[in-house]
This record gives sequence, structure tokens and C-alpha cells, in this order.
Amino acid sequence: MKVAVGSQNLTKVNAVKKAFEKVFPNTLWEVIGVDVPSGVANQPMTDRESIRGATNRAKRSLKKCNADFGVGIEGGMQKVGKEWFTSGWVVIINKEGIIGTGSSIRMTIPPKLLTLILDGVELGHANDLVFKQTNSKHGDGHFGLMTNNVITRTSAYQDAVFTALSRFLHPEVFR
Repeated sequence: MKVAVGSQNLTKVNAVKKAFEKVFPNTLWEVIGVDVPSGVANQPMTDRESIRGATNRAKRSLKKCNADFGVGIEGGMQKVGKEWFTSGWVVIINKEGIIGTGSSIRMTIPPKLLTLILDGVELGHANDLVFKQTNSKHGDGHFGLMTNNVITRTSAYQDAVFTALSRFLHPEVFR
């Protein structure tokens, strides 16, 4: 079966592949990353905007590849009280139009990073500047940098894919 991921970022594609293979171990999966626009800002600043971006990516990748599933992943920020957090949203759509949605854990964005982001720097680039990295969003990302790789960007997105796939594992409770 074919899964189209609305990104060519290998971290995201690998997270989707690992999750689908673990949830459906008796199915042979072809997981491909495709370049599709999210239709939202480079740095989404609300859950609503992140979910909209993930939904757009899922729909567009499904259509572009005529796949069995389209997957959109969109990282973003959310303000809760006085603190800002980052998380990733996942939307999965199958050929029948059924939609599953899930998210990763949330992690606080420290003041040094937040200052850069609020000045218009995207989180991945802010991480690169503060942690003296290059292209960390294509590696272990904010979660990996902040936890010394105990939690990586791949593992966080994989968990988010698991939660979105629950819609397809237990369809009877969604009726």
C-alpha cells in the first residue's frame, strides 16, 4: 500500500514509515515524500494553524500520488498561559476521506529561542543559531537538542503518527 507524506524531509518520512510498519506489520508499505505546500506560515503560531497546514499537506499528497493514505505533518507553536510550547501535528487521510489527527508531546520553548522566533526566525533556524548546529530540523530537531536525543524529532513525530492512526485501528468508536 502507498503512503504519501506531504514533505521531503527524511525525518518526517522515516517517522511515518516506522509508525505504519509498526502499527500494520503484515502490510508492505511504500512510503514516499512529496513536495506540497502547507498553505500556512513557515512558523505556525497556533494549534489551529498547524492542524490546517498538516491537513493541507495530507490532502495534497494523497491527491498528488493517488496514494492509499496521505500524511501531513506540521510543527508549530502554541501559547499556553505565559509560556510558549512547540509540538507537531499529524493528519492522516485515506482514499475514502476518513481523517485521523494526532499530535506529539509539547515542549517549552526557552527564552533565548523565543526571542529569535518572535523576531521572525523559524524555530529550526533559531535552534541552529543557539546550539551552533546546521539544518537541525532535518535531524533530531528541537526535541533532540533539548533532551540530548532522549526524544528525537523522529520519535516525537512517530508517536504523533501512532495517535493519528488510532482512527483507523478502531473505526467503530468514531461512528
